[in-house]
Amino acid sequence: MKAKTRKHDEHGVRHVTPAGRSVFQDLFPAEEAAELEIRSTLLSGLGKWLANARMTQTEAAKVLNVTQARVSDIKRGKINQFSLDLLVRLAARAGLRPKMSITRSGDRRAAAHVRVGRISRRWRGYAPLQ
Repeated sequence: MKAKTRKHDEHGVRHVTPAGRSVFQDLFPAEEAAELEIRSTLLSGLGKWLANARMTQTEAAKVLNVTQARVSDIKRGKINQFSLDLLVRLAARAGLRPKMSITRSGDRRAAAHVRVGRISRRWRGYAPLQ
């Protein structure tokens, strides 16, 4: 693993997270960082779905079976407002298919990878979000 990089500026030393590494790994214990990375990926996928859905927040709320305020929280990226299981359920209601793979923590890759895609009606298969 690469050493943490520190840069100096007029405000003193500041930390720079290396490319390809999650900021969650720098700020939280490993277990919490892993969960936050997965929640972040799911929330981002839902946010992209909302942006591409071309519906109002009220209409999206009906599809997701939540309040309009919860849809607003998704659009604003309020990760602390959503549990992992709720994000998975919301993704399913939106027609998205979260996929997850797990690797050993000693590997150089992240401990868990999550992809969020939509269910393709034409092919009935997994299609990544653009």
